[in-house]
Amino acid sequence: MRILVVGAGAIGGYFGGRLLQAGRDVTFLLRPKRAALIAERGLVIRSPVGDVTLQAPTVTADKLATPYDLILLSCKAYDLESALSDVAPAVGPGSAVLPMLNGMRHLDILDARFGPARVLGGQCGIGTTLDADGAIRHLNPMATMGFGERDGSLSPRVNAFAEACAGTGFDAKASTTVLQDMWEKWVLLTSIAASTSAMRAPVGVITAAPGGEEFVLGLMEECIGIATASGHAPRQPFLDRLRGMLTTPGSKQTASMFRDILNGGRVEADHIIGDLISRAQAPVPRLRFAYTHLKAYEAQLTGL
Repeated sequence: MRILVVGAGAIGGYFGGRLLQAGRDVTFLLRPKRAALIAERGLVIRSPVGDVTLQAPTVTADKLATPYDLILLSCKAYDLESALSDVAPAVGPGSAVLPMLNGMRHLDILDARFGPARVLGGQCGIGTTLDADGAIRHLNPMATMGFGERDGSLSPRVNAFAEACAGTGFDAKASTTVLQDMWEKWVLLTSIAASTSAMRAPVGVITAAPGGEEFVLGLMEECIGIATASGHAPRQPFLDRLRGMLTTPGSKQTASMFRDILNGGRVEADHIIGDLISRAQAPVPRLRFAYTHLKAYEAQLTGL
């Protein structure tokens, strides 16, 4: 299986790097500056499960000419449109596009560009960031990936990618419930991202403050309500796990969106929180507060 990883950032660089380390046929589609850095220093992963520096095959958009079997798409939502233009020459009649973006809006965009038959569902669980020197820092041992056909079938291409992921050191699963998995990930991410970004503090600090636990759990319930009304009521084991994450005393849990704010970076306010609000069938005041906060941050970031 020929795999093209779009970008070598915190997520694509980690999963693509581990696939490459395990001997899989992986190429990274990069912007010229990132390609030059990796050519000079290698693809560097610093992780509690093992550091590695890899000589990674790379290609830039102007040199991309032949289709790949699977395109692993892990860009930020605000870079999606430009990424699709860059990757288009790699998408052939037999190609599968596997997005690792959060939320659901990107599925409509990918379907419109490449056709629903080519687009898989997918989600991942990992804490990573880019260090100042361009290395990928894996923040804790967890690294999971789920993927599958959106109709729930186990197709040859899904099974083939599952085989490619075997022995890579991350937990990969071919799922027959990938849309449900994606909705639950959306509920989890939004609960943590909206609360920690709005309050500018880790979960444990928020819940220890007056009214903090009520705010966090209320925000969680708003997310659950939207998912349920959309036909994807979260399953009980997931709810138990999420509630535990949000109520653990002293928890240092944050979201990458919160870390992006601390670093003065762009955020996925519309794709993650705004799109969820647009699907609400009942009042969601806590989500709307968090969204307003993020849009005000974005306005200051762009100087508007």
